[in-house]
Amino acid sequence: MQDPSGWIQAPRVAAGPRGREKSFVRVSGVNTGRLGAGYLRGSAVLGTPFTCDFEDSDCGWQDVGTSTYGWVRGRASLAAWGEGPHSDHTMGTDLGWFLATTSPPAKTTATAWLRSPEMREAAATCEIRTWYHLSGSCESTQGLNQTEQPVLRLAVALKDEVVGLWQSPERSSEGWHQLVAYPGRITEQFQLIFSLTQPPTCGAEVALDDIMFRNCGLSEVEQQVCEAQESRCHRGSCLAHHRFCDGTDDCGDSSDEDVAQCENVTHCSFDHDLCGWEEVAGQPVWGRNTSLNLGTSYGIPTRDHSNNSRAGFFLHLGSGSTAQAGSTAQLSSPTFQATNSCSLVLYCHLHGSATSKLSIFYVTNFTKHLMRERMGDLGSCWVRERVDFNSTDPFKVLIEGVAGSGGTVAIDDLILSQGCVKEQEEPVVMLPSQAGASPCTADEMACDSGDCIAAELACDFADTCADGSDEKRCGTTTFESGAAGWHDVSVGRLRWGLEKVTESDSFLTGTFLALQTGEGQMVGPAKARTPPLGPSGPACTMEMSYHIHSDTQGFLAISVTDHTTGTTQLAWQTQGRGNTTRGRVHVPLGERSRPFQVELLALVDLQGLESVGVDNVTFEQCYLDVVLPTAAELSCNFETGMCGWYQDLSSDFKWVHSTGQGQGSDHTTGSGYFLSVDPSVPWSHGQRAQLLTSHQEPATAPRCLSFWYRLAGPQIGTLNLKLWLEGGEEVVLWTHRGTQGSIWHRAWATLPTTGQQRYQVAFEVLHDGFLGDVGLDDITVTAGPCGAELSCTFEVESCGLAASGKGTWQRQSNGTGTTAGPVADHTTGTATGHYMVVNTGRVLLPAGQTAALTSQSYQPSVSAQCLAFWYQLSTGTPGSLRVFVEQSRVKRKVLSMSTMEGSNWHRSHFTIQPDGEWQVVFEAVGAGGDHGYIALDDLHVSDGACPEPASCDFEQDTCGWSSPSDPRLHSFAWGWKSGITLAKYPGPEQDHSLGTRNGHYMHFDTSVLGARGTSALLESPPLPAATDSCLRFWYHMDIPEYLSSGELQVTLQGAAGQRTVWSVAGHRSRGWQGAVVPVQSPSEFQISFEITTRRWPMEGTVALDDIMYSPGVGCHSSPENPVEEKPSGNFVAEVVLSLLVALLIVGLVASGGWYCLKQRGVASRTPTESNSPQGFDNITFRDDKVIISPREGDES
Repeated sequence: MQDPSGWIQAPRVAAGPRGREKSFVRVSGVNTGRLGAGYLRGSAVLGTPFTCDFEDSDCGWQDVGTSTYGWVRGRASLAAWGEGPHSDHTMGTDLGWFLATTSPPAKTTATAWLRSPEMREAAATCEIRTWYHLSGSCESTQGLNQTEQPVLRLAVALKDEVVGLWQSPERSSEGWHQLVAYPGRITEQFQLIFSLTQPPTCGAEVALDDIMFRNCGLSEVEQQVCEAQESRCHRGSCLAHHRFCDGTDDCGDSSDEDVAQCENVTHCSFDHDLCGWEEVAGQPVWGRNTSLNLGTSYGIPTRDHSNNSRAGFFLHLGSGSTAQAGSTAQLSSPTFQATNSCSLVLYCHLHGSATSKLSIFYVTNFTKHLMRERMGDLGSCWVRERVDFNSTDPFKVLIEGVAGSGGTVAIDDLILSQGCVKEQEEPVVMLPSQAGASPCTADEMACDSGDCIAAELACDFADTCADGSDEKRCGTTTFESGAAGWHDVSVGRLRWGLEKVTESDSFLTGTFLALQTGEGQMVGPAKARTPPLGPSGPACTMEMSYHIHSDTQGFLAISVTDHTTGTTQLAWQTQGRGNTTRGRVHVPLGERSRPFQVELLALVDLQGLESVGVDNVTFEQCYLDVVLPTAAELSCNFETGMCGWYQDLSSDFKWVHSTGQGQGSDHTTGSGYFLSVDPSVPWSHGQRAQLLTSHQEPATAPRCLSFWYRLAGPQIGTLNLKLWLEGGEEVVLWTHRGTQGSIWHRAWATLPTTGQQRYQVAFEVLHDGFLGDVGLDDITVTAGPCGAELSCTFEVESCGLAASGKGTWQRQSNGTGTTAGPVADHTTGTATGHYMVVNTGRVLLPAGQTAALTSQSYQPSVSAQCLAFWYQLSTGTPGSLRVFVEQSRVKRKVLSMSTMEGSNWHRSHFTIQPDGEWQVVFEAVGAGGDHGYIALDDLHVSDGACPEPASCDFEQDTCGWSSPSDPRLHSFAWGWKSGITLAKYPGPEQDHSLGTRNGHYMHFDTSVLGARGTSALLESPPLPAATDSCLRFWYHMDIPEYLSSGELQVTLQGAAGQRTVWSVAGHRSRGWQGAVVPVQSPSEFQISFEITTRRWPMEGTVALDDIMYSPGVGCHSSPENPVEEKPSGNFVAEVVLSLLVALLIVGLVASGGWYCLKQRGVASRTPTESNSPQGFDNITFRDDKVIISPREGDES
C-alpha cells in the first residue's frame, strides 16, 4: 500500500551481518532476496525500497565520532517524557527502535557522526527518505534573538570529497519529520554520513528511523523492446529520446551522454565561463560560483549538477541583502533563428524560500512569452526542466530568477538542442526594458492598485488591499482565469498543469488542474502548492471537486506543510479503485497559528491512460477571527455535535466523536456520543491530541467547569485540562495520568478570572501511553468557583487547602522543591510529581508548635463518607501528624502518628458520618529535631464507609489497591470495570460481590503481555507487620491451556525481600474461585497480585474481587473461608454439583436479601457494620456459590 507521507509503506526486514556492502543494482525482479544488514535488494521504479527500521539491528550504520558524543540504538522512554522521542516512527510506540545521539558535552561545540555501510553506486533517480526527531533546547550565548541552533546534516562520502545533501531547517518543531535527499548519479562506492552539530550549552538530541533508499537501482541489464519514442542504451534498456544528451546519466552506463552522440548539442556547465549567455545589466545579477565559496547556509546548493561536486560551478542568485530579496535577475541567450525544433534543458535549484521563482521566456520584438515557471521550494536538489520553443521570428531565451527571503535560486547545465541555431547577422531581438523599481520594499507586496502592504498580510483570508488583490491568488479558483496561486513543485516525471475538459463531467468544468507528464528526473508523485496561507481560524475548511481514474496503486491526497519547520501533515487521501471516481470533498484544515501551504499530491500511471483532475477549489470560514455561532457553548454532551469545542488538526493524534468502539458507552444516555482518544491507532505519531474552545471573551468572574472522563487500559497516558491566555501563558487546571478503569469519573476545575485577556480552554491527551483509551463527556460550566475537590493529587495546585500556624505547608516536587521532602510523590512515583510538605526542623517548627493545613468544606452526600490520604514521615525526629475532622466548629481527632516504619508512602483512611458541612485539618507538630518533614499526597473523599485496610469489594473504588505508576518498572496496570461486556476490555460477565453485570472487579487482559512488559502488578497499601493473619479473595481465570505459559501469584514484599505465598497456573474459565492464604511478615509489607508470563503470547483474562485481609486472625479460626474442593473424579464432581443445585435454591433467600442490602449501598451501613471488613461481611462467605476446584496437576 502506498502512503502519501512516505509514498511506499515498506515491509520490515530482518537484519543480516553488519557492515556488508550494499548494491543498488536491480536484479531482474523486484525482490530477489535479502542483501543483509536490514536492506532489501531490488529497487524497482515504484517497487520495494531498500529500508532499515532498526527493529532488529543497526543495519551496519556505525558511530564514527572521536569522542564520547555519538550515536546509539535505543528505544523511547516514557519515564523520560519530553527528553526525546516518545515513540519510534516505525511502530509508533515505545517498543520500536531507532538510532539516537547521546548526551553532548556541556561547554564545547560538539558533533556526533554516523556512517552507513558502503554502497556500490546509485542511479540518477535515487531518493533517500529518513524520519528524524529533533528535541531539546539551546540556551542563547549571544543574546535573546541570536541563539545558535543545532544542525542535522546528511552528506555523501565519495572517494575524493564529502558532499552535502541536506540540512535541517533553521527552525524546528516537536515530532517526527521526514527528510528527503537526492544524491544524484554516483558511479563509485560511497557512504552516507549523518552529523548533528550543536553549540555549547545546547542539550538537543536527534533520533533517526526508517531510512529508505528508493529508486536507487539501475534498470535491468537485458534487451528490452523499445517504443517508438525510445532508443536503446548500450546495456539494453530503453530510454525516451528527449532523455538523451540531457546532462544526466539515465542509462547507467553513460551511453545516453556519449560525447560523439551529443556533439551537436550546446552544453554549458559554467565550469569555465557563461558560454555566450549574458547577464542583463541591473541588480541583482546571476553570479557564477561554487558551493565551496558560498558555504553551508540553509538554502544554498551543496554541489553543482555537472560534477556532483562542491568545487563545480553554477549560476547563483541569493537573497543575502535586502535589496536583492524579491528583485529579478536576468540571463539572456544569443539570438536564435526562427525554428520549431529548438529545446532547452536546464537544471534548477530553488530552496530555502516558499516565494522564490524561476521563469523561462522567449523574446521576440520586445515581447516576452512565458514558457515555464517554477515557484516555491523544490528542496535541496537539482531539478531537470525542459522547454520546447516554436517561433516564426528570431528570438532570445530569457531566464529570470527571483530569490525569496531566506532562499536561493541557482541554475546549471544549460543544454540547447541541435535545432537552436544562432542568428549570424547582427542581433535583431531586443529585450524589453525591465519594469521600473517597485515602490514596495522586499518585505512588502504590491496591491494591484499600487499600494504596498506587509508581505505576511497576503493570503491571510482577510482583504488588506483596498481592491482585495492580496487575496486573489491564494488558491480559491475555478482555474478559468489561471492557477490562482497554485504552483507545481514536482521534481519527477509527473507534474500538475492546466487542461481543458474534453468530455462532459459534472465535477470538472472548463479548465481544471490535471496531472501531466513532467520533465523532472526523479520518480514520485506530482505536487502542487498554494502560496503561504493564514493564519487560519478553527472552522477553516478546503473544498474541491476531484476526479481520479486509476488502479489501486494510484492516489490523490491533500497535505498541509509548514515551510519554516519543514513539517508535512496528511489531511485527506483517496486511493484508486480500478475505475473512475468523482466527488466533492470537504477537508478540515482547522486553526493554524503559523503560515501554511496546502499541497496536492497525486501518483498514477499516465501511460496506462489513468488520470487525475481537480477543480473548483474554495477555502471556507478560514478568517482568523471568524466567530462561530456556537463559540460560547462550552457545556456539551456531544449528542448532536461538538458545541463550542473543536479539534486541533495540527497533529495526527486526534479526538474521535463516536459511540465507542468496544470501549464502553457514553455517560449521558448509555447509548449516545462522546469523545475519545485511542493512542494505539496506527500511524498516529503526534505527541498530543487537543480539544479546544474558540477564543472566549475575558472572564470577569470565576466559573466551575465539570466533566466526566474515563482513563482506561493497561498503559494509558495523561489527560490535562488547560487554560490558554491570549499572549501565550498556559495554566494547567487539572491533570491525571494512568488508568482509572473503564468507568466514568467526574472531575471539576475552577476557570479563574482572566482580567482583560481573552482565553481558550483545552483538553489535552499526551501520547505518553500506548494501550488504552481516554473518554470525555458531559462538560458543564456553571457560575461561581467549584467546591472542595473530592480527589486531589496536588499535581496542579493545592486544591484549596489553606496553611496556617507556625510552620508553612507548601506544594512542591522533589525535583523543584525548596525544602526537604520525599524523593518521589505517591501519584506518579517520580521526582517530578507534587505533594504537600512541611519542614518540621526546630528552626522552622519549634517543639510543640503546629503547622495546620485545612481543607475547604465538604458537602455531605450520604450518611457515611470515607476520607483517604497518603502520608510520609521522615526518619529521625519528624514530629507528629495529627488529623482532625471539624463539624459545627467542633474538632474531633481521628489520627495521630509520630513514627512510621520505612520511608515509603503510607495510606490512612477513616469513616465520617457528617451531619452537615465538614472539613479536615492536618496538623504537623514540631518535636525539636534538627531536621524532618511530614508530607501528604492523594486525598480522596468517597461515598460510603471505609473498608478495613487492604480489603475491598471494588464497588465504590479500589480501596488503595493500585498498580505501580513508575514506567521504568515495565509492568502493566490492572483495570477496574463492571461485568458489562466491552470488546476492548474482556472480563467476566458478572462480578462476585453482586453476581450481576453491574458489579465491579479488577481485571487484566493477558494478551498485552510481551515485549513492552511481561507482568502486571496490583499492590495493596503498606501494611504493618503481621502474625497469623489471613488473606481471602476470589479470582476468575479464562486462559486457553494451549496459550497458558504464566500464572497468577500472591507475593509479600517487605524490607527482607519478596516471597511468593500462593500461585495458580493459567487455565480455562471455571467461574469465580475462592482462595485462602495465610499471611505472616516480621516487618511492614505489601500484598501483591502479579500476573507473569514465561513466554508469550498468553491470551486470556484474569479478574479479582472481594479481597479481605484479616490481621491477627488466622485462616483456621474463621468459618468464612472460601470453599475450595479437592480434585476428584468426574462422577464425584457430578454428584456434588447436583447436590449443590438444591443448596443454591435454599441460598437464594439469603443471597436475595444480601443483594438488596448491597444494592441500597454502603451508605446504609450502621457504625457497627463499618467496623467490620467491608466487601466480606458474614453473608458474603455464606452465599453458597459453587466452587469447582483445580484439576490434578494445577497449582494452587
